[in-house]
Amino acid sequence: MALKPAYSGQLLPLHSSTPPQPGKIETIPHTLEFFLDYVCPFSAKQFKTFYEDVVPLVKSKYQSPGVRVIFRQQIQPWHPSSTLVHEAGAAVLKLAPAKFWDFSAALFEKQNEYFDVNVVHESRNQTYKRLAKLAGDTTGVDENKYYELLEISDQPGPDGSLNTGNKVTDDVKYMTKTNRLVGVHVTPTVLFDGWTEGSISSSWSKDDWASWLEKNLK
Repeated sequence: MALKPAYSGQLLPLHSSTPPQPGKIETIPHTLEFFLDYVCPFSAKQFKTFYEDVVPLVKSKYQSPGVRVIFRQQIQPWHPSSTLVHEAGAAVLKLAPAKFWDFSAALFEKQNEYFDVNVVHESRNQTYKRLAKLAGDTTGVDENKYYELLEISDQPGPDGSLNTGNKVTDDVKYMTKTNRLVGVHVTPTVLFDGWTEGSISSSWSKDDWASWLEKNLK
């Protein structure tokens, strides 16, 4: 599935030394798409193994024919904070797209700070402020500018609307609709060349991935 240029930071830079640039997407014959939720423990497990152990293998052994790796943000509504943390990812895509994967790694590492028990007694904007601090520490973005993208006003909109959203609401809508087009519902889900690859498990080790890559990326 195509990747909108505005979200090119979701593409992991595997085939060049330069970070991904907005509007520029590499042409590679194979594509792996990871549909992950930042507050899903199984997503965190799969991301950590792939990002830390498998990416170096791909870079060293599979530059040709190559594979594109895309992080698809998948909101799961049974985790109420899922929307908030994915809005945080969308804000990084706007301000520092080349740091999206670094931010994702940091957010997965601290995901339990955004589990139900740890957000139930704070307001939505208070959660955003914590996410802004994490983004600032991880990516170097200006925390105030970042928070401005997420903050929800307590005042009605100019037309009297009470569902005013924030400055990444349209991004969340686009991502959610895009994921629904391919019928993804739960995380983690992995697509390979557009098809659900049901054999890939969140419990896979580096060796499991190495065997799969050898079979599918010859």
